[in-house]
Amino acid sequence: MKIGVFDSGVGGLTVLKALRDKYKHVDFVYLGDTARVPYGNKSAQTVIRYSLECAEFLMGEGIDLLVVACNSASSYALDSLRESLPIPVFGVIDPGVKKALEITKGKVGVIGTRATISSGVYKRRLEEYGVEVYQKASPLFVPLVEEGMVEGKIAQEIVEYYLKDLKEARVDTLILGCTHYPLLRPLIERYMGDNVKVIDSATVLALEIEPFVKEKGLSYLELNFTDISPNLEFLIELILGEVDKPRLVSLPCKV
Repeated sequence: MKIGVFDSGVGGLTVLKALRDKYKHVDFVYLGDTARVPYGNKSAQTVIRYSLECAEFLMGEGIDLLVVACNSASSYALDSLRESLPIPVFGVIDPGVKKALEITKGKVGVIGTRATISSGVYKRRLEEYGVEVYQKASPLFVPLVEEGMVEGKIAQEIVEYYLKDLKEARVDTLILGCTHYPLLRPLIERYMGDNVKVIDSATVLALEIEPFVKEKGLSYLELNFTDISPNLEFLIELILGEVDKPRLVSLPCKV
């Protein structure tokens, strides 16, 4: 079986790692649209178009299941992808919401890109169950991660800048609403304190797709990117814990 995973950049590799850790005998094809990252400051229409192009590329690679590892794409494009594709499609939002509802005492914080926060998708779904929701767009987290700046004074100050309001609101659970953000998790947890449970969707998502996964493969991995930056291989090794040579690819539309 071959699973396709796409994200606007390298953050989706955190989801890919969780999937590979659970499914040892499945082939994976990853696409990072690094030439057009981030999706979080794009319009809904553009995010949908980009997502359909990513899906078209992965379908051409013969995938059997698609994981949308981008919160912005999951917010805006999931319905369009499910309507367009003849295979199961999963996003990263529902798993995070379900886990938060399991563990929260009533106050949930959500951080994400501007697109994810402005879509209100986390807020709407959590408030259906009477949960008090506090949101904060944290757009600088993505370029921090893309530059490999996941520790140090600058990263710490930006974390504190974005999370100050949520800490003052005394949220008990915090959803990392972008797949880049788990790389900043140590700083986030340190600042928020031991009483705040931090959730990223990757592990929960890996469990959610289990009924659709047939473990038949050689654990083959193919990493594709629409732009290869000088620090890309460093980030791949940082996230996956191994060195894999990225392949440069082009999508149908001009960047």
